[in-house]
Amino acid sequence: MSDIRFDGRVALITGAGGGLGKTYALELARRGARIVVNDLGGKPDGTGASHSMADQVVAEIEKAGGQAIANHDSVATPEGGEAMVKAAIDKWGQIDIVINNAGILRDKTFAKLTPEDLGLVLDVHLKGAFYVSQPAFRAMKDKGYGRFVFTSSGAGIFGNFGQTNYGAAKMGLVGLMHVLAVEGQKYNIRSNAIAPTARTRMTEDLLGPLAPLLEPETVTPLVVYLCSEGCEVNHEIFSVGGGRYARVFLGLAPGWIADRGAKVAAEDIASHLGQIRDPNGYVIPENIGDELRILAKALKA
Repeated sequence: MSDIRFDGRVALITGAGGGLGKTYALELARRGARIVVNDLGGKPDGTGASHSMADQVVAEIEKAGGQAIANHDSVATPEGGEAMVKAAIDKWGQIDIVINNAGILRDKTFAKLTPEDLGLVLDVHLKGAFYVSQPAFRAMKDKGYGRFVFTSSGAGIFGNFGQTNYGAAKMGLVGLMHVLAVEGQKYNIRSNAIAPTARTRMTEDLLGPLAPLLEPETVTPLVVYLCSEGCEVNHEIFSVGGGRYARVFLGLAPGWIADRGAKVAAEDIASHLGQIRDPNGYVIPENIGDELRILAKALKA
């Protein structure tokens, strides 16, 4: 198998001043990509700002012979998203890859969560990915090529105590990814999501004894592959961490179909709940059209 290279490609990575984002930036640069290293330089809770984190990653890439520029805009505004995409296009004339990695934590139990904590997390994770991806998608569409990687989380896909805001934002990213995958497919734009488990400054206090086994570098190979020209995978979610790589998917079970013309009552649902919930024979719809076709086939039968 030939080496995966990114010569001539331009990648924008948000939150690339440290942790997972930094590993992506260094590895893509090592493989020939030109990198926009975006990082506001704030604390894990989103407060504060500093140019030093992004600047240091750029210096490291340049020292190794690569090309990179720093961007310190916030993903949480439309202007910030536009500015970092514009920086890539102004410098190198194109944008080919976007890795939506920026994030903050404001963990609290649901009963104690404030509107401010909800809004800030949604602004950075979900709205931020939208603000960055939309101008990039337009540019990729014009060129007929693009790769998106969205950073979801098991906290959203499966749920986690004390992370209402974070989980909601991360599952929202799955929906955003799915739509971009559908809309971008005919333009050779691929869109996928990862749910990483890795030791970073946001998570190292939460992982306990597992932390040494969950270095961020173990996530990087999957992300690099999903960004590659040879990647035909689209519309998928991957759980990744500690050297384990696995697909996560949303499946549709066959379910129970009421008799034609029957007036269904709640009691009928209760009596057929086992069949409704039985996952045997599931399918994985590619879009809502697939779901409707499955429904139409079942109704005809």
